Amino acid sequence: MTVSIWRYSHLTLAISSALFIVIAALTGIVLALEPISNKLNPYASDAISSISIAETIGVLQENYAEIIEIAVDENNFVSASIINKEGKSELFYVHPKTGKKVGDIIDKLALFKFATNLHRSLFLKSTGRFLVGFVSLLLLLIAITGTLLILKRQGGFSKIFSKIVKESSDQYYHIIFGRYFLVPIIIIALTGVYLSLEKFSVFTNDEKKKTAPLEINENYSNLKYRDFEFFKTRKLKDIKKIEFPFSSDEEDYFYVKTIHNEYQIHQFNGQIVSTKKEGFINLGVYYSMILHTGKGAAIWAIVLLLSCFALLYFIFSGFSMFLKRRKIKTHILNKTTKDEAEYIVLVGSETGMTMGFANAFKNALSKANKKVFISELNDYTTYKKAKNIVIFTATYGAGDPPGNAAKFIGLLSKVQPKNSLKYSVLGFGSKKYPDYCKFAVLVHASLQIQPNFIPETPLFTINNQDFNSFEYWKNEWSRINNLPLEIHQKTILDTEEEEETGFIVTRRSTVNIDDTFLIALKPMHKVPYSSGDLVAITPEGTHKKRLYSIAKIDGEIVLSIKKHAFGGCSNYLYTLDKKEQIAGKIQQNKEFHFPKNAKDILLIANGTGIAPFLGMLQENKKASIHLFWGGRTKKSFEIYKKYIAAALKNKTLTSFQAAYSQEQKTYVQELLENQTALIVAVLKKEGVVLICGALSMQLAVEKIIGNIASQELSTSIEVLKENKQIRTDCY
Repeated sequence: MTVSIWRYSHLTLAISSALFIVIAALTGIVLALEPISNKLNPYASDAISSISIAETIGVLQENYAEIIEIAVDENNFVSASIINKEGKSELFYVHPKTGKKVGDIIDKLALFKFATNLHRSLFLKSTGRFLVGFVSLLLLLIAITGTLLILKRQGGFSKIFSKIVKESSDQYYHIIFGRYFLVPIIIIALTGVYLSLEKFSVFTNDEKKKTAPLEINENYSNLKYRDFEFFKTRKLKDIKKIEFPFSSDEEDYFYVKTIHNEYQIHQFNGQIVSTKKEGFINLGVYYSMILHTGKGAAIWAIVLLLSCFALLYFIFSGFSMFLKRRKIKTHILNKTTKDEAEYIVLVGSETGMTMGFANAFKNALSKANKKVFISELNDYTTYKKAKNIVIFTATYGAGDPPGNAAKFIGLLSKVQPKNSLKYSVLGFGSKKYPDYCKFAVLVHASLQIQPNFIPETPLFTINNQDFNSFEYWKNEWSRINNLPLEIHQKTILDTEEEEETGFIVTRRSTVNIDDTFLIALKPMHKVPYSSGDLVAITPEGTHKKRLYSIAKIDGEIVLSIKKHAFGGCSNYLYTLDKKEQIAGKIQQNKEFHFPKNAKDILLIANGTGIAPFLGMLQENKKASIHLFWGGRTKKSFEIYKKYIAAALKNKTLTSFQAAYSQEQKTYVQELLENQTALIVAVLKKEGVVLICGALSMQLAVEKIIGNIASQELSTSIEVLKENKQIRTDCY
């Protein structure tokens, strides 16, 4: 129940403020670019940290007739308002050590002005200011409730950064980004609230504290500015602004403003006439502005920029998850009423995946001409003709029920069935969580103590929506009920992503001279595959799958991968270390399996296309195999050398020839030009030629074989392909 309260609070806050958060995030993205772009200007100097105020005043006096003001902004750009020797007033950025002009004052771009006004007040003046401040408060509450949901899901604060089970992309990245952008978003929200409150004068008056004026020491009159003790002992980086006296009147002082204080300095002897300490509220405004805008700190501005993108993603993924949960009810379609049904299927599903299994089971019962009714666990009630009840339920977080199952345990004690019911409980979860299928365990235990419920099967749990486990349970349930059911995996899972299998990385090589590496994977569950099949892998954060040819070696999947500079999947795979887990989908490629009935086989590959052949060599028992491979250099071959050497030693490979395009200026297809006798012999004996690698290589090889077949065998490459004597897997 607690989870539901926080979830609905989180959702309500998000819905009520979504439009405003989107506007704030979009304008925030634009505004975060301003301090970054300012930092790209070469006006800052490292000297600001070491040079004194006196030194900068000295060089400015040497270069200009009069100094009106010196200022240091958040970017550490030093600007000077001066009167030049021709008597003209100027304002520009200066180098603090030389006093020379380094650039004109940066004008705020129209885009930044527009974004600032929209971000601050939505162009609604005071009303807009209030709305923005209120939305900042809502954002803070959203961050807090979101954090509580993550803590609940992960099982406490100590596990907040523990591994997350990827049940769906929206949910997975919503949590991942939530963890890493939580602190910046809370800072954005808090500072936004603070600045709004200060704008409406909510805080008590925070007047500067003024110290008593000091007695003037006449012994130090008419000192040069550069000799003032105050200016000599303070670094330029410590000030925000220095206003010079406008006249020689003794009561016309220097005005010096720092972050924490304001000073009046006597213009003749340099003594501090008075000091005003900045109040707490004004300091809060200053630091809130820095934290909220990123001014002067490019790295923090980048963090704010990414946080704004994260906010947009949270809105998108949050509503996507909400709509998916709403769809769970729309997926419940019944042709039979609850009081007519013989079989009742009750579902507790958080993301909709468990509902997929339940619907497939319900549809299979319907096809078997059984009257079945499906509903959520929260809708449990009495059923007049029911004899059998099957419960499918997931577990949320640390053993909590899904949102549509939270009321079930309470309903059990209140709603008594009209007749005895046989029951089965099927729990869905992930063993990566310590409270694996805990709610299913609770449901099963609660049913056991109810007098009118009779257990038909033991509690059965399924890890990571594994279809093979579900198939096993379905067969057992079917046997007990003498009711054969047919359920196909594709009827359960709506997307390819949900059909993926888990793999554990067992080893990975370093890249060779061609940026190629080998990676070995072991399936976490039993899944059929052979050398020549494909594995589809989707790198994290994308929806684009990449296919790799499989070599089955010693019960493992071995992939040969070229690491491209901008290859999302190849770079992702290269970051994986031993024992890390990834998801992928095996795609059968039966037309490119090892031809077990052929006695003579030619294997032709270039680059990473050699991968499936490495596995096929291990499968070979009696065939005569000749392997031709093309690479760039002899060093390119090093990562495959041990497999080829072992095959030659074990006589599963008859011969091996390599062509090196950079060292020998020879390509693999050119090797075949001198192998007419071998090619003719293989094809005459109904042997098979397998080609894997680049499409350009395939075309060149087929041209050579086609010419040989035409001249020596009076046949064509097309006929050979139809007879499956030429088989290809090229890209």
